[in-house]
Amino acid sequence: MKKISMNWSKTFGESFELFLISRRGKGVTEKTLLTYANHFRAISKHIDANQALTEIDNQAIDSMVSSMLDHGLARNTIRSYGITLRAFFIWCNAEGLSDLHVTPIKGEETIKETYTDAELKLLLEKPNIRTCSFAEYRTWVIINLLVNSGCRAATVRHIQIRDIDEGSHMIYARHTKNKKALVIPLCTSLITVLREYLRIRGGEPSDYLFCNDFGNQMTENCLRLSIARYNKQRGLTKTSIHLFRHTFAKKYLMDCGGNAFTLQKLLGHSTLDMTKHYCEIFNADIVREYDNFSPLEQMNAGKRKISITKKHNN
Repeated sequence: MKKISMNWSKTFGESFELFLISRRGKGVTEKTLLTYANHFRAISKHIDANQALTEIDNQAIDSMVSSMLDHGLARNTIRSYGITLRAFFIWCNAEGLSDLHVTPIKGEETIKETYTDAELKLLLEKPNIRTCSFAEYRTWVIINLLVNSGCRAATVRHIQIRDIDEGSHMIYARHTKNKKALVIPLCTSLITVLREYLRIRGGEPSDYLFCNDFGNQMTENCLRLSIARYNKQRGLTKTSIHLFRHTFAKKYLMDCGGNAFTLQKLLGHSTLDMTKHYCEIFNADIVREYDNFSPLEQMNAGKRKISITKKHNN
């Protein structure tokens, strides 16, 4: 462990800027860096950014949490800020600038919203390719992929035509959140969908699979808006692309009998933590075949049903 430098004259804000520079140099994605920066702006409303870094201690962190709670921030939001602070002070520890260790507060357990089966049927109904726009047809194909694999939006945007291996029923993802290789398995139905899509889309092997109307890579905003527009056209109020990830996890565990270890690989999680979270809120072992174990169902077993249409002769 490095000896802590007591002569560090940088402020909390200046030190955080150096942290961002260091993380960029280590290959952290721009999206993560932006999240760090946004979190710091929120944190600096409760901890003075002009305060000397060496003056920040556990009491300052506790005061920050208390202040955020007083201002009505959700515990899960505060936890996210705490995770960013923990990453920052881990860097500070390694650089010998502080020996502070931040433990984020415990968040609140939330039930992940998902698309219902009825909603999925509406979304997966194939548009008329003779009359629909390319954008509508492309979005339908994307939704097929999301229901098949639950991959992240950034992964969808970065898939190139050459990444598809029809023979092995796989897509080799070039862009993942943790920068680790990810193989996306393709079911037979999706292979058929992609074959047709590629005949219509055309393009070179190095082109992005899901492009805009001009053949260029879709932006994050373009993908988000296309999903929202498509869903609303189908009569849905839910428009989040990330809900497909939650939906895939739920259906994989509860309807398809999948296990946590395989789900971790499919979703590209670095650890089992998030996968375990899905397993806890979508407890397939409890729900599956519950009629065999429910006291109410056992008490009602064998009872004769009375038809509501039975006529009584009085």
